[in-house]
Amino acid sequence: MEQTLLHSPTLESVIMVEKTIRKYSQQCGKYQLWQKLPKKMMYQTFQVILSYLEESGKIMIDRDGCIMWTYNPQRIKKLMREGLLAR
Repeated sequence: MEQTLLHSPTLESVIMVEKTIRKYSQQCGKYQLWQKLPKKMMYQTFQVILSYLEESGKIMIDRDGCIMWTYNPQRIKKLMREGLLAR
């Protein structure tokens, strides 16, 4: 079943969630992380952002629901320079 959104998340909201995840990576699950956001947002919007970040490879959510920041562009560039990743 596809969710109907009342509105799409703003870039500002996505960046706020990214910063919060980086700060609390591997420390808490969805609801706890949502409560730590510096500004309030609808939980549905928060979940849409998490889905986007997970699909884009920036975060992983483990089987216990713990959210981890995984995106590391410096590491990716280093691996490419060393020939360990294809361009």
